[in-house]
Amino acid sequence: MMKKWMICLCLLIGGLTAKAQCGAFNDAIKPGETLSYELKFNWKFIWFNVGWAQMNVHQTEYKGKECLQTDLLTFTNKRADRWFKMRDTLTCITTNDLIPLFFRKAAEEGKRYSIDEVNFSYRNGKCIVDQQRTLRGETNKRHDEMGVCVYDMLSILLQARSYDASKYKPGQKILFSMATGREIEKQTLIYRGKENYKAENDVTYRCLVFSLVEYKDNEEKEVITFYVTDDRNHLPVRLDMYLNFGSAKAFLTNIKGNKYPLTSIISKK
Repeated sequence: MMKKWMICLCLLIGGLTAKAQCGAFNDAIKPGETLSYELKFNWKFIWFNVGWAQMNVHQTEYKGKECLQTDLLTFTNKRADRWFKMRDTLTCITTNDLIPLFFRKAAEEGKRYSIDEVNFSYRNGKCIVDQQRTLRGETNKRHDEMGVCVYDMLSILLQARSYDASKYKPGQKILFSMATGREIEKQTLIYRGKENYKAENDVTYRCLVFSLVEYKDNEEKEVITFYVTDDRNHLPVRLDMYLNFGSAKAFLTNIKGNKYPLTSIISKK
């Protein structure tokens, strides 16, 4: 479940081959931005508040160079801790033009604690990915040299938010590769079109709607539907996740330090 939360909060688009092409012009994000979310779970027609998530971006220094650091914290409340405790901390470091350099995820989920780390480097037109997962005292490492760009769960979001989605057509598929700490996975997103979304605080946003899908026996299964503001900020404001035993949602509750005015707001009270 938690892996899907991370993916749904941190997604959108894939990359090309050369080092310069793995970056993007940072048009949407500035240091100081903070996004807060409320997490809810549905079981037998009843919705429960199960926790919160917060993501923030700030300037940092990495290997002697000025970079961007993005942190995502997710945690369950005391009520949810009774059946599933979650304390996850994710950190990614990118260049100012959003090239991935480092990723770390420390996850306490139930009785399981793991640490994933990914280091990115670039040589001879290839993306070099060194990753490792530490679980129950054992560390497993993996080395890959890819002819395409590879992202982590956070750097992919930063990339995506800086792209112009105005040229997307409903049904268009977006493919990208993502390092998880254990392997490199191929992910597929489908653009569904535009839709107005009224948040719980009575603010209505004009949104771009995307679906993360899985394929099993050549059949498409929708895993996550998420809504991104149709303005230059491209903020994820709502995420719907479909589980085998119910459904879950994340709602944006607070925004600080956004780079541009929220022109996607249609109405508010």
